[in-house]
Amino acid sequence: MAFIPQTAGVLLKGLRGLLPWKLKGKNSVEDDFELSTVCHRPESMDKLQEQTKFTKKELQVLYRGFKNECPCGVVNEENFQHIYSQFFPQGDSSMYAHFLFEAFDTNKNGSVSFEDFVFGLSIILRGTVNDRLNWAFNLYDLNKDGCITKEEMLDIMRSIYDMMGKYTYPTMQDDAPREHVESFFQKMDRNKDGVVTVEEFIESCKKDENIMQSMQLFDNVI
Repeated sequence: MAFIPQTAGVLLKGLRGLLPWKLKGKNSVEDDFELSTVCHRPESMDKLQEQTKFTKKELQVLYRGFKNECPCGVVNEENFQHIYSQFFPQGDSSMYAHFLFEAFDTNKNGSVSFEDFVFGLSIILRGTVNDRLNWAFNLYDLNKDGCITKEEMLDIMRSIYDMMGKYTYPTMQDDAPREHVESFFQKMDRNKDGVVTVEEFIESCKKDENIMQSMQLFDNVI
């Protein structure tokens, strides 16, 4: 089930645009957080610290990185797609970035605030295995009806292959996304009803050594 490790890798690579290692300096981070003139002012760091698994210092650094890319305090889907495209110039990352934006935009208001960003990032980077797998399931469950269909997984896989580009080595075959989907359902659709529930998804992922190793990509990022 290569789709989970693939997704973990491309997710982390694209999020680099908003993560702290892109920062050029860390002076006056707290002042920026509290006093900057932005369209959206985030909640206090103390409150965000209570609601996430980040320290106050980590939140300060994350905010500097976020504000560097999103000076107004929020990012819309167009900007989010632009940030992702910088890390996948060989392909078209717009559809995968759309799906990822939808996962971060929990309020469904067409924008991702710093709070939205750190809440999601807290799960991805610091959550338990169950937390991370639940987040991944939500990413794949495009219509948010509590199950993953073959059509939804095919859309996800095509977006990943489009993002990786046609000039990869070895060359990806056109039918590769559909083959991944068939493999996905063969292993995860335990009762063969044509959909994968969150319970089936988590149970199958936990039994897959490659998937469990891919979860470790997010450890110690910050």
